[in-house]
Amino acid sequence: VQLQASGGGSVQPGGSLRLSCRATRMITSTFNPSTVAWYRQAPGEQRDLVAEISGGGTKNYAESVKARFTISRDNSRKMVYLQMNDLEPADTAVYYCYVRTRYGDYWGQGTQVTVSS
Repeated sequence: VQLQASGGGSVQPGGSLRLSCRATRMITSTFNPSTVAWYRQAPGEQRDLVAEISGGGTKNYAESVKARFTISRDNSRKMVYLQMNDLEPADTAVYYCYVRTRYGDYWGQGTQVTVSS
């Protein structure tokens, strides 16, 4: 199983980015019921949950990103997305996608998001 994340970059405060993550070498019947999530890790900090979405579509967000970030998934393409709006310097971090399946947990390679003026 591989998780291929993309979409990171550098933006000014108030800008937007959309992160994407594709699960490869994972059959649909494994992906669809799995919880998928985005975590982030800033330098010197622990890796924290940003947002997650269950196989049934239930979403959960970190308090700091509610109303600014939206997580979604496309099961037919085995993709998970994170739409990030109104970005703040505090959002600067490496963002990782994550899938929790009945067979194990998997992490993507991370994509850098930098918010700076």
